[in-house]
Amino acid sequence: MVEQIAQSLNVPVERIIEQPVLLEKLDKSGLAAGVYTLNDILEELRKPGRDPRDKFLAPSFEDNVKVIGDLQPGMTLEGIVTNVTKFGAFVDVGVHQDGLVHISELSDRYIREPSEVVKVGQIVKVHVISADPQSKRIALSMKTPGSKSAHGGASQSRKPAPAPKPQSIDDKLAALADRWKKR
Repeated sequence: MVEQIAQSLNVPVERIIEQPVLLEKLDKSGLAAGVYTLNDILEELRKPGRDPRDKFLAPSFEDNVKVIGDLQPGMTLEGIVTNVTKFGAFVDVGVHQDGLVHISELSDRYIREPSEVVKVGQIVKVHVISADPQSKRIALSMKTPGSKSAHGGASQSRKPAPAPKPQSIDDKLAALADRWKKR
């Protein structure tokens, strides 16, 4: 369409982009486009270089990390969240295989849903827990390194310790009733 506009003005396309005032001389009747479409095209040509999309920030992948075998436990990498599930988030760290950050490794604090912490497209810092080239599995963490709860250390318990098992049938029924009330 832009080429047709340039032909009708007898100028090269580059000149229209450099000098959008030329569009004021355009005779729209000879162009094969709807009025609305043509007006949209002309409006965009009057504002060259304008991009309505959000700025895209790409993670800075490590140059020395190309395949799963290059990953070592303890490495800290930048990655981008590619998927969020009920059990965690998948993060691309630049090795052609996304790694999993399990829900228990997403934060130093307890969270109910991974979406409380991450969203698709978010750039995150992750720590490699393990990487197995044969099974193509990468385990990652977003917890603060060295924290008591990082990678299997003493972590906050999610549920209180279970009560001792009731002895009598009455105790068993009472315990069962308590569990149903809590639901």
